[in-house]
Amino acid sequence: MIIKNIFKIPACKKDREFLETLLRLPRLRLERIISFGQRTPPGEWLREPQGEWVVLLSGSAKLNFYKRKARVMKPGDYIFIPAGLRHRVESTHHNKPSVWLALHFKK
Repeated sequence: MIIKNIFKIPACKKDREFLETLLRLPRLRLERIISFGQRTPPGEWLREPQGEWVVLLSGSAKLNFYKRKARVMKPGDYIFIPAGLRHRVESTHHNKPSVWLALHFKK
């Protein structure tokens, strides 16, 4: 068994998000996502085939949901995104990494 630290930022390129699968089971996947100011490209919407529970551990983020009010997230905030709901990341913190945990699951 190896102990790792969720806040340790790996040596990686900062021009794209860092994705790391922490746990994978038949109906569940836990990912660590580190954003360095990234956002969903203009006009593009994300639509996941499974439900997603997301918690922001550090940094900041603004999420937009199709035909709904945008939500600003700060460390400790979490949200459930139902399968198929159109959404996008409008912004993440520019000066420091935004660390997320995303739990993807199928019913």
